[in-house]
Amino acid sequence: METVLKNNTFVSDIEKLCRTKNIEYIDAVVMWCDKNKLEVETAAYWIRKDPAMRAKIQAEAENLNVLKRGARLPL
Repeated sequence: METVLKNNTFVSDIEKLCRTKNIEYIDAVVMWCDKNKLEVETAAYWIRKDPAMRAKIQAEAENLNVLKRGARLPL
């Protein structure tokens, strides 16, 4: 139960950081981890649990050429 609560807090904190500081999701995750003195691997666990956050970070990583682009429909 504690993990679910922290996951919801984590996702909302990341969304808030992206909006208020006008930064990318990956940067927001790293900033959040530094602020809360947690390893990035902990954040990765929570990202994997949230499909929406995972999709946003995956798309961002593909745009930055960190990940190979997957098959996408044209928008």
